[in-house]
Amino acid sequence: MNKPYVIGIAGGSGSGKTFFLNCFLAHFTPEEVCLVSQDDYYIPVAHNMTKEENKLYNFDLPSTIDAELFESDISKLMRWETVYQKEYTFNNPDIVPKILEIKSAPIIIVEGLFILHFQKIANDLDMTIFIEADEDIALRRRLKRDLAERGYSNEDAYYKWVNHVVPAYKEYLLPHRNQCDKIVVNNGHVADHIMEVTDQISQELREKVLEGI
Repeated sequence: MNKPYVIGIAGGSGSGKTFFLNCFLAHFTPEEVCLVSQDDYYIPVAHNMTKEENKLYNFDLPSTIDAELFESDISKLMRWETVYQKEYTFNNPDIVPKILEIKSAPIIIVEGLFILHFQKIANDLDMTIFIEADEDIALRRRLKRDLAERGYSNEDAYYKWVNHVVPAYKEYLLPHRNQCDKIVVNNGHVADHIMEVTDQISQELREKVLEGI
């Protein structure tokens, strides 16, 4: 069997990358596509930190990711092997992480902030998709998520945005934007545009990768 077709989906915080992924995955069965997320490769640090230290810790650096394991698991999936990885719980020690079983598939989606920065991973990608949103829209989305899901105050979330999120985006992701195969602007509050874009890309992949399997 031919090697899987590997798609890299990168986007800054608040770009709507998760929504895009969900729309995209809805076009395929679990046997046709698998997803490996950079978030599940954060190096655990919560057990060494106070809550205050956790709020100040910069998670938006490549050094916070176990890049070697991330790269190794992508290579395994490209060899049609199954990967087992502990789910990342955003350094919440009260949550018991699940063990994720990721079965390889003809289409492998790799998503995350640093996937274009990590050169070995970037070299494995057959198609790259860049998701972006205007900064004010991305900030509103980020603040809403951090307040609702991660227990940060508005002040803490804004501190991270200014001091961690935006600098990392500009240094580690934005320089790769113009080399990506597709750039998707995701400023909208309705699904129509993203559904249209994912329809188009999924049809292209079905013709290129899945027909004849």
